[in-house]
Amino acid sequence: MSRTGQAGAAETDQVFRIRVTTSMGDIAAADWNALLGDDPNPFVRHEFLSALEESGSATAETGWLGQHLVLEDECGGPLAALPCYLKNHSQGEYVFDHGWADAFERAGGRYYPKLQCSVPFTPATGPRFLEVEGEKCHARRSALAAGLKQLTEKLSVSSAHITFLPQADWQALEADGFLLRTDQQFHWTNEGFTDFDDFLANLSSRKRRNIRKERAIALGDAGITVDWVGGNEMTEALWDQFFAFYMDTGSRKWGQPYLTREFYSLIGQSMPDQTVVMMANRAGRPIAGAINFVGDGCLYGRHWGCIEDHRFLHFELCYYQAIDYAIAHGLKRVEAGAQGGHKLSRGYLPVTTHSAHWIAHPGLRRAIDDYLQHERRHVAMENEALAAHTPFRRS
Repeated sequence: MSRTGQAGAAETDQVFRIRVTTSMGDIAAADWNALLGDDPNPFVRHEFLSALEESGSATAETGWLGQHLVLEDECGGPLAALPCYLKNHSQGEYVFDHGWADAFERAGGRYYPKLQCSVPFTPATGPRFLEVEGEKCHARRSALAAGLKQLTEKLSVSSAHITFLPQADWQALEADGFLLRTDQQFHWTNEGFTDFDDFLANLSSRKRRNIRKERAIALGDAGITVDWVGGNEMTEALWDQFFAFYMDTGSRKWGQPYLTREFYSLIGQSMPDQTVVMMANRAGRPIAGAINFVGDGCLYGRHWGCIEDHRFLHFELCYYQAIDYAIAHGLKRVEAGAQGGHKLSRGYLPVTTHSAHWIAHPGLRRAIDDYLQHERRHVAMENEALAAHTPFRRS
């Protein structure tokens, strides 16, 4: 698969060759990570994506067959990349298109398989068109977008979806014929707070009292302590305990957890500096934990679980400890996962997330385009309404 494009005013015409590979193992880690910059989003690192595949979490057997696009020069040198998967379901994506699939199949179409450009099981915004910072080139992004559409046609699939991508790339994809979608998350922003009490001082008195009450019940009343355990300190025994937490909560919430036990060992070995677990202990043993990843100036909360139920312990581990950690380490924000209006009263404010969709069938495309126009207006109105009810003190 190849495409010739104008690389920019200062560059000459260049032949772009796109290689599609089914495995991150076919791409040198150094080559892939060279496209990420100095403080990369942890989820697009070669180590993270490889761990998903090598652990059996994201594989053809689980419905995630790699179709990663690598843009190369004439000598085979990587210029850009796009992580991509061929999927036969819509699980583990957090941008919901089940309604689209049902409607198309009722009309006699075949929605699956489809292409999904994302990080499996990870609703966190980050780069999808990977290029070295400072060397970003519209022609390369456009070439990858064109290559994705060619791959959609070559595989005879219904659609290609690029989810949780930065707003600038999202807007640019409209010119390439992609349909634009928005959704909502809640993120905490560090306004230069010196500690948790400084953060609380900026909240309304009622919200401040509620948070202090929740923390007292979660920790003091239950006799629970919390340790921040870095990846270097996570032993296999501790990973066993955390996986038991994850399995307990995941089995109740999703029916079948997405990640395997081996995944945690792999990221513990390959990404120790970007991994931290908030581990709750009672009576001398771990009873709950929340795993976070660090990068791009952000703490990303991912999975949590427990083997004992305690009031407000989820809020403590996933939201309040994350704020404490971000302040202590000078991080700019905390992203605590998908959805969750209950986060608003705890200092996490609404933000808009973005996805782009290439729909091959003209009739389905028209119907989805109409739906997305209404949905974008609804998301914008809801975010505006929520922003007027933040827990922070009014000036």
